[in-house]
Amino acid sequence: MSKFVSRDTFIPYNVPDITEAEIDEVVATLKSGWLAKGPRTVEFEKQFAEYLGAKHAIGVNSCTAGLHIALVTQGIGPGDEVITTPMTFASTANTIIHTGATPVLADIDFQTTCIDPAEIEKKITSKTKAIVPVHYSGQVCDLDRIYEIAEKHNLFVSEDAAHALWSRYKGRLVGNSLQGAASYSFYATKNLCTGDGGMFVTDDDETAATARMYVGNGMSQNAWNRYAKGGTWKYDIAVPGFKYNMFDIQSALGIIQLKRLEEMQEARLKIAAKYQKAFGAMDAIDEPFVPDYTTHCWHLYVIRIVPENLTIDRDQFIVELNQRNVGTSVHFIPVHNMSAYTERFGYKPEDFPNAQKHFERCISLPLYPTMTDEQVQYVIDAVADIAEKYHK
Repeated sequence: MSKFVSRDTFIPYNVPDITEAEIDEVVATLKSGWLAKGPRTVEFEKQFAEYLGAKHAIGVNSCTAGLHIALVTQGIGPGDEVITTPMTFASTANTIIHTGATPVLADIDFQTTCIDPAEIEKKITSKTKAIVPVHYSGQVCDLDRIYEIAEKHNLFVSEDAAHALWSRYKGRLVGNSLQGAASYSFYATKNLCTGDGGMFVTDDDETAATARMYVGNGMSQNAWNRYAKGGTWKYDIAVPGFKYNMFDIQSALGIIQLKRLEEMQEARLKIAAKYQKAFGAMDAIDEPFVPDYTTHCWHLYVIRIVPENLTIDRDQFIVELNQRNVGTSVHFIPVHNMSAYTERFGYKPEDFPNAQKHFERCISLPLYPTMTDEQVQYVIDAVADIAEKYHK
């Protein structure tokens, strides 16, 4: 019989890990007088590329911007098709539509929650120009198989690495030795936080040069320093670009967060290990599966309820957690359930059975570096209490 005692204070789903070091760097940036894209953004780009072992890193105002730019650099547009997963935030698919191309959804592998390479192959047509695999929750897609398919069909690969900073595929960081491009998110909930923002990464010189133009309204390179001593007011608009660049206040946060990344990851790994051990012993809960080829960064910790062993569904399980003062989220409401996509493309839940099954069972639990041991244990105990109370 559970001896669970509910706490009085709420455990948020996520809290950014911001220290005095980040605050001091932002204040120094404000005092410098250079707030827009400037020397700190250039430095952050340099340090980020060095960290990954990538040739080019370009600061953007969101991962969404990076994903859009990746497709734009390849000339993808009306009449083209781009394959991605339904188990992602809608911006992944939205950016495909923004180019004028058509998003084509391929179901996930239910075990890994990432896009299934076998399903990708089924969706390739003469119109297919690119694949956008999503490293869900920090779990890395089966990249060897995906790049084999891409090479076979001459397709560009734009990795959605919003969740995957620090994650590794067969020992190498996502973003290292890229054959295509990768885009990262630094949103408030991410492992590295700049409030909002992101990074576009590639090893291809031509792709990088084109991306740099597009993220800054199409202005010629180095126009960011036109107001500095020695700068020039003369610039060219080489392409009709977008206002996608990162700025120095964001980069000030990013520079310090990157220095602290290993420290923050160590905390995440310890929490995830406790969760894995505890939930692995519960027959009403499925803990995340991590294949041998992945080193997981644990951006998200996503459990799945086992409805066969419970008298309540996922939605009620979340209500029960909330009543016990545990914050949660759901990652994600699949793209094929969104009205913008059901109305335009006629998608139905049964079209993507694995993604739909995952969605109906998944709950994202709190996991962030500043969680205390007591909070972690409380989350475990709350889940166990619900699983026991409503067990069949």
